Amino acid sequence: MKQIKKALIPAAGLGTRFLPATKALAKEMLPIIDIPTLQYQVKEAVDSGIEEIILIISEAKEDIKKHFARNEEYEQYLIEKGKPEYAECIKNIATMAKISYVYQYEQKGLGHAVLCAKEAVGDEPFVIILGDDLIINENGLPVSKQMIDIYNETGCSVIGCQQVAPENVNKYGIMALKGELNNRRAILKDMVEKPDLDKAPSRLACLGRYLLTPGIFKELENTKPGKGGEIQLTDAIKSLALKEDVIVYDFIGRRYDVGDKYGFVEATIDFALKRDDMKDKVLAHIKELLENK
Repeated sequence: MKQIKKALIPAAGLGTRFLPATKALAKEMLPIIDIPTLQYQVKEAVDSGIEEIILIISEAKEDIKKHFARNEEYEQYLIEKGKPEYAECIKNIATMAKISYVYQYEQKGLGHAVLCAKEAVGDEPFVIILGDDLIINENGLPVSKQMIDIYNETGCSVIGCQQVAPENVNKYGIMALKGELNNRRAILKDMVEKPDLDKAPSRLACLGRYLLTPGIFKELENTKPGKGGEIQLTDAIKSLALKEDVIVYDFIGRRYDVGDKYGFVEATIDFALKRDDMKDKVLAHIKELLENK
């Protein structure tokens, strides 16, 4: 059984929900305080034992490459200015992982983005980490590592899911299971895209993490474009599940939807409250706001 060595992070989207900021700045480079959201996704992959990270970008996302590239001149400048800790910080970003790039020249959906990376992935199982979903499992395994462990045990593709509130069911791909969850996992029966609550087979929603066997590429090649001419990864996974077991996994971790403005603010506040250099000031400000309300 081949080991999981590669992770895909699709980052070619236009980020229209964050306009006008994303007119000139990649959505994935918007920071939670001082760290771009994409850097958290890369770190999750590294902490999960991934050896190579493949970023799927567009020609408009060259700032992403600049962020992860080594800049020794800038490092030296920071050292000379008496800021060696900053020099070490930006060096660590550039050396934290082996990163390669694949271009998606047309916006044809998530399935199309993954298919663009077929040659880079090769005949190997791989992880997909979606940038809009920031998942933190403090003092525990990263969600990608949790899924890799399941693959190592079963050899099956894995979809990372969690229960969502009833009013949010119609925003996600919802899982239909063969049987009940056992040890936080079950075999996938079907996926229903954004169903009304009364038609939803469960409240288990796919939340931005996939581990897929290389058979997914054949399914993607045979998946017909849907609405807007997009190739849906969901459709390809459903086809794959007809040929091999796909595991639905209720992962452990706190998920933030940083592709949503409120979710982004929520993550920023929570992360600030975890930082020793900020938490007291942020708490004092929140208390002041509540007292003056």
